[in-house]
Amino acid sequence: MTGEVQEPNGWPRGRWAWVAALGVAALLVLTVMDLGQHYDVQLGAVLALAIARALALTLAWLRPRAAVVVSLITTAITAAVTTPVSASEPWPWGTTAAFGHAFVVAIAGARGLGRREQIAWWVATQAVGVVATALAPERGSWRGLITMAVLSAVAVVVGDLIHTRRDTNRRLAEQETISKAERAERERLQERARIARELHDVVAHHLSVVVVRADSAPHRLAGVPDDVRAEFTGIADEARASLTEMRRVLRLLREPVGQSPMGELEPQPGLAQLTELVEGTRRAGADVRLVGDVPTGFDQAVELAAYRVVQEGLSNAVRHASHAVVEVRVQNSGGQLQVTVRNGVPPRAVVPAPGSGQGLVGMRERVALVDGTVSAGPTPEGGYLVQAFIPVVKEAVRGDHGHGG
Repeated sequence: MTGEVQEPNGWPRGRWAWVAALGVAALLVLTVMDLGQHYDVQLGAVLALAIARALALTLAWLRPRAAVVVSLITTAITAAVTTPVSASEPWPWGTTAAFGHAFVVAIAGARGLGRREQIAWWVATQAVGVVATALAPERGSWRGLITMAVLSAVAVVVGDLIHTRRDTNRRLAEQETISKAERAERERLQERARIARELHDVVAHHLSVVVVRADSAPHRLAGVPDDVRAEFTGIADEARASLTEMRRVLRLLREPVGQSPMGELEPQPGLAQLTELVEGTRRAGADVRLVGDVPTGFDQAVELAAYRVVQEGLSNAVRHASHAVVEVRVQNSGGQLQVTVRNGVPPRAVVPAPGSGQGLVGMRERVALVDGTVSAGPTPEGGYLVQAFIPVVKEAVRGDHGHGG
């Protein structure tokens, strides 16, 4: 319902603060002049009623409900203690009483007084006028109630319109903020879709070609030895596995975040699959050695980060230092999971494969998500060292099968 949402109350700011202060002062002075000149009432009562009238107007910005109560009580007391000096003077509502009370009702409505509550106060105001006229018909006539009825009704309508306009502007501002967020999300999804298309059209295509060529090579080439045939089979298997991972990533990129079940339903590699990773790299011709036992049972995110560190470290070693000895060590020490991939100096000079450097950036970002750190750089002996430290919570460890050593 319009008017139910409360506006924040407070004294107006900027130039409107001066306007409000001048309005209160003007109402105080005009009430004194009106009551003193047109009604038979003691000076002390005039000052008290004028101060109460100004107080009600002041409270309209600070405490809307209290302001309406004070204004109506002041208006009723004014009608009770004043007697018009002539039949031409309005009663039971004097000029300043009618306008002052109308201003209070309008401001209170604009500040968030509900529409039903405003109507209730309007009815109460008219009831006070009817009772006053019925008790003292000699002071005025029933026509004297029309002015207050019209002014207070206009005040209710104006106050409700101002409040509705403010509420509409606020909702529009909120909707605009939501629209900006939705546009940003749509642009982000479009960018993810573009990346997915590029990966599908370029990387996935070439991987598919590798699979086909590796599978068909033993049949296309005559006299292929068994060991070469096995090598082609291994290449096809690795490319096929990479293609499967690529398709999974493509599905994740194309699905909005939170709607794709892939991240929750498909198993992610962890430390338990580290031996398989090392064996696969060793079958590709690299001299990889897994030092010590691999601890397991950590949080899935921690294990996935550690697995990706080893995976990227081995990829770098194979590309840039083929035939060098690569040592992989994972150990839980001092509440931290320490992951180390170290390769020695290659036995002969090699031309490193080109790289973009994005692997190390992605590795640092992934480890940072679990509050870990990564360092990578050459060793004094001429090799290369990748090392990650990932904090682990003791309660998250379900079973530690030993430390590397």
